[in-house]
Amino acid sequence: MHNKVAVVDYGMGNLRSVAQAVMHAASEVDHAEVIVTSDPQVVRNAHRVVLPGQGAMPDCMRELRESGLLEAVLDAADKKPLFGVCVGMQMMLDHSAEGDTPGLGLIAGEVVKFDLAGRLQADGSRFKVPQMGWNQVLQTHPHVLWQGIPDASFFYFVHSFYARPRDLAHAAAQTDYGSLFTCAVARDNLFATQFHPEKSAAHGLALFRNFLHWNP
Repeated sequence: MHNKVAVVDYGMGNLRSVAQAVMHAASEVDHAEVIVTSDPQVVRNAHRVVLPGQGAMPDCMRELRESGLLEAVLDAADKKPLFGVCVGMQMMLDHSAEGDTPGLGLIAGEVVKFDLAGRLQADGSRFKVPQMGWNQVLQTHPHVLWQGIPDASFFYFVHSFYARPRDLAHAAAQTDYGSLFTCAVARDNLFATQFHPEKSAAHGLALFRNFLHWNP
């Protein structure tokens, strides 16, 4: 059975590195074809969709609307496996404090900024915003996308804002940076991560590979 994966190109984000990582994962999956596309019809015809994102939330939401891809992404979110990365995850929620920006409303909740002023880490250094670097991901709920990935594995982060889902049943993982925050969300056919699987070596590729096999 053919497995066509659309990586949405709406003019923003870490498109090339995400696409290359998904293609690498797809090379180990039978009949998987990865297409980077700005064509709404290609997104609609795909079997699964990856929504990357990087930069500022207001810019990403504006470009998604102006590219003509918004409705195709919402259509995909309604019926097929959808994986959001970084700001692609933040866009899934109702609202972001970054620029007072409405999101896609796919998962109830807010996106808020780290408030770590004056806080010190265990080694005495100050917490920096954005969080930049490797951190442990604590799996809060079983999910098929975690298959073969040990709990508390390290993934790569670059972000100043994070998701706060209204229902913690939608929090698929947490990370500790000053305090625990949600770093992956999941609901039905949706899965998204604040961290960058495409920059997270073997565990990131395993996550994308699991997504390519996922049939929610």
